[in-house]
Amino acid sequence: MDSAVARDEAPLEAAPYGPLPVGSTRQVWARRDADEAEAKALASTLRLRILRATLHEPRTNKEIAEVLGLNPASVLHHVRTLVDTGFLIEQPTRRGARGSRERPYLASGKSFYVSTGLDWPEGGRDLLLETFLEEIKGLGPGQLDSARLGFRLTAEDRRRVQDRLQTVLDEIATMPSDPEGEPWSLYLGLHPDPSGVPSAHDVDRDH
Repeated sequence: MDSAVARDEAPLEAAPYGPLPVGSTRQVWARRDADEAEAKALASTLRLRILRATLHEPRTNKEIAEVLGLNPASVLHHVRTLVDTGFLIEQPTRRGARGSRERPYLASGKSFYVSTGLDWPEGGRDLLLETFLEEIKGLGPGQLDSARLGFRLTAEDRRRVQDRLQTVLDEIATMPSDPEGEPWSLYLGLHPDPSGVPSAHDVDRDH
């Protein structure tokens, strides 16, 4: 997972730039607000998808384009933008299938720890939601495990629930990325219930 989440809590230990060992424990960054360049870099569903495509294994610009079904030339600018802002880390050059030298890239994981303030850009669009919807377009029946839950809580209890959910996300984000493991993705959305209709039940669950 590679989501931009805002949190007011003690900073975690920052990790330096550099090659990321594949399969090792992920880097943990200090939580902070993104600067202008970082915020602009993450204000794109395509760049967020590039980070996801390079989260578990290094990929070249051509390989990234193949995963996303795009032309390499249209992806290169976005890759360079992510490299310049530290969200993508260049890995050691390797030999390609025909002996050519290739430059792979791996997501640094930094985007999970910075708050961009751009989750709702012009037009009221939620970038994380739009990225999620783009990523699940090709899923087949039964491949998306989803649930909806309605509840009524005080503001203090709601913050407590948010803290517990964030703790789970933080735990997952710092777990080792197992090269033999299956890639999974998690999208979490918390929002006011627009219906505003009082219910006889405090909690109801729809599948």
